[in-house]
Amino acid sequence: MKLLSSLLRSFIKRGRMRVIDVAGTVHEFGSGEDGPTVTIRLHDKALYRSLFLNPELAAGEAYMDGTLTMEEGSTCYDFMFLFSINRAPLGANPVQGLLRKGWKLFRRHQQKNNVERAKSQARHHYDLSTELYRLFLDDGLNYSCAYYRDPDEPLESAQAAKLNHLVAKLDLKPGMEVLEIGGGWGSLAIRMAEAGARVTSLNVSPEQMKIAEERVRAAGLEDRVTFVLKDYREFNGQFDRIVSVGMMEHVGIGHLDAYFGQIRSCLTQKGYAVVHSIGRMTPPGTTGPFIRKHIFPGGYVPALSEVFASTERLGLWVCDAEILRLHYYYTIRDWRRRFEENRAAAADLYDETFCRMWEFYLCAVELGFLHGSNMVFQLLLSKERDAVPIVRDFIVDNERELNGEG
Repeated sequence: MKLLSSLLRSFIKRGRMRVIDVAGTVHEFGSGEDGPTVTIRLHDKALYRSLFLNPELAAGEAYMDGTLTMEEGSTCYDFMFLFSINRAPLGANPVQGLLRKGWKLFRRHQQKNNVERAKSQARHHYDLSTELYRLFLDDGLNYSCAYYRDPDEPLESAQAAKLNHLVAKLDLKPGMEVLEIGGGWGSLAIRMAEAGARVTSLNVSPEQMKIAEERVRAAGLEDRVTFVLKDYREFNGQFDRIVSVGMMEHVGIGHLDAYFGQIRSCLTQKGYAVVHSIGRMTPPGTTGPFIRKHIFPGGYVPALSEVFASTERLGLWVCDAEILRLHYYYTIRDWRRRFEENRAAAADLYDETFCRMWEFYLCAVELGFLHGSNMVFQLLLSKERDAVPIVRDFIVDNERELNGEG
């Protein structure tokens, strides 16, 4: 407990953490000012060492298996909030600094994403029961950042606004051929087809594709939307527009050139792409160990410097860039609240360990967008400098029309 206490004492600067050890002794860390007071109980002495060596992974796994519990009214969100506001001092700890350097050294090995491995890792997350996702997503099953005109806007309208925001940027004309890289459950494909486009949508998740095809048939758009069960590297063609939403995060370190190279290859000379992805406003880093192991194996949130270095190498024009700073925080806040409301149903689908894993994940990523370096960016990419209108008024005009604002 001495080693763990030394770590907690060095980084809990805001708020207070109360730790009840295996013997029932209470240890307090932090001033209690400028943050919540959170009480946890440790039920296994082995946690003293594992939490000291790798707190991000060990805390999540201990919460999952019940050897770390929240006490005295504290919640997982409270615990993660306290951690997130003290994250900078944690990184300054010598042991944690060495750990992070080790992660960086091995990050390419950890995130080897050849075609078959990428498919397997995507299915790890997206082939879960669709009924699970229905518990906390909007009716359209949009599993990416919504577009909030107001922080308190309902999730359903914010997701509808996101679809219109993307379609407005695509500037679709009837009969245009669009390639969607990473189609999810089909909402964007449906919206683009409604705007008159012919859509080819790539996905590596059979479970998602089955639902997406059902939704397209129900909308009467099966003549305009074709789903293809392939990785983006397995597909070729020529398209007026390419759109990729929430997919680049799964490409992995070392594969950005392959991803943007495929976009370039599949674009017509006068076409352009819209890419929507989570990014970070800090220099290149690593994926947190809990997320990497349990949620998104192979996933990586790129720094803009990595993204732009790749587009530069491939000779792509970045015709427009928009940074959505807080929109994903609002989105995941709403997902987490809905998941909490439907936790019993989630436990019926899986079990309590799974629910605690999902709860830890949602809290971590929500707070990463509130207190961490994460944000979302949207890029317009083309081969030619004049493929996109020279002023961005067209986006606003299209969006107003799509939103029925005249």
